[in-house]
Order: sequence, then structure tokens, then C-alpha cells
Amino acid sequence: MNIETIYNNILYPWIIIGAITFIVLLFIAAPYGRFSKKNWGPMISSKNGWIIQESVSPIIFAYFFITGISTPSLPMWFFFMIWVGHYFNRSVIYPIRQGPSADMPIIIMFTAVFFNIVNGFINGYYLGNLSGSTYEKITYFQETNFIIGICIFLIGLYINLKSDNILLRIKKENKGYQIPKGFLYNYISCPNYLGEILEWVGYAIMTWCLPGFIYALWTMFNIVPRALSHHKWYKNKFYEYPTNKKAIIPFIF
Repeated sequence: MNIETIYNNILYPWIIIGAITFIVLLFIAAPYGRFSKKNWGPMISSKNGWIIQESVSPIIFAYFFITGISTPSLPMWFFFMIWVGHYFNRSVIYPIRQGPSADMPIIIMFTAVFFNIVNGFINGYYLGNLSGSTYEKITYFQETNFIIGICIFLIGLYINLKSDNILLRIKKENKGYQIPKGFLYNYISCPNYLGEILEWVGYAIMTWCLPGFIYALWTMFNIVPRALSHHKWYKNKFYEYPTNKKAIIPFIF
């Protein structure tokens, strides 16, 4: 079985697996971070586990992009930089800034590694081998879908980074868990997750390809249940938690 056959056989089953994962995560919070549990087998430092699992995606993506048969155009390199840049922040910069953290089950790390291998593969392979003439002209930057997508991506990036900065500032105070305040935290519990969803929805619209939209879906499958779990946790832990806050979409959800 060649790589293209593997690629084609992965796409639609991967969506179904994502939908099943979404349903499971609505009932079981993944045991890392504030939900970490020691009865899930051997543990690893959350920082080390995070670096390992998040580093996989840009490596796999870059490999299939660079070794592909397509000649990379400027738009293709732009998409490459978005993917690799995002994951460089997630796998290197963010863990360094985060400081000491609790342990996480190794099985959760390996699950994330598998997730990142598949998504890095289908997106990197598509851009490097199957995109054909879609992005070969620099005028692609003038396409409506690209303009809409980059706007959504940049809004999401700003929300994500600013929200992370607020959480990191709280952690540096070393006073334990607190209610994040300011910016979109005045309206929702997890604006950092909202920002990440917007980033990948924007990426999907920019690239206008099935793997991009699959990854945007998977981002939502993972993050929306996580946001709901965080929202419920905040309400249970802090009696003064604002009742008008939503989980991930202001005024709605």
C-alpha cells in the first residue's frame, strides 16, 4: 500500500474517529492539567510530555511537505510557516514560559502523539504532493477565501496569545488556581480555546482543502468538550464565579 492510498483511506474514517472522540470527551475529561489523575498508568512531567507530543506535528508536516513532488510556491510556504510557527510556539515557547507543571499520564501523551502524526501527515502530504496548481500563483493571496481566512486566523491568533498571557501571569503569581479576569475572560471561561479554534478555521478557509477542514473539525472535537469541563470546574470551585459567563462563545455557549 503506497502513501497516497494510506492518505486517501485515512481522511473520512479520521472524521468519524474525531466525532466519536468528541462524544467521549463530553463525558470524560482528558486527565491532564487540572484534571490529571494518577490511576491512568505511568506518568511523565506535563512539560516534557507537552514538548514531545506537540513537536511531532511540525516535524511530520515539514517532512511530507518538503519531500513532496510539488514545487513549493510562495502561498505554500506561507501555509508551511503558519503550521510550523504555531507548533513552535506550542512545543517550545509556551512550555518554557509555563514553568513547573504537574505530571500527566504517558498514555495521554502517546494519544496526542498519534493525533499529531495523523494531522501533520494529511496536511503536509496534501500540500507537498496533491495540491497541484491550486497555490502555484502568487495571486492566490488575492483570493476571497484567503483574505477571509487570514483575517479569521489573525483574530484567533491574537485571542489565543493574549488569553495565554493572562493565564501565564496568574501562574507566575504562584497563588494556585484563580478566576482569570480581563479581556474575553470577562465573558467566557476559555478564550484561549476559542482563539485556537478560530486559528484553524481560518487556516482551513485559507487553504480551502479537505485536510485543513478536517483538522479544524478535530480542533473543535478536542477543545469544545475541554472548554465545557473547564467551565464546569470553575463554577464548582469558585462560588463567586460569574453566572453570566459562557464556556467558549460569548453570550451563546
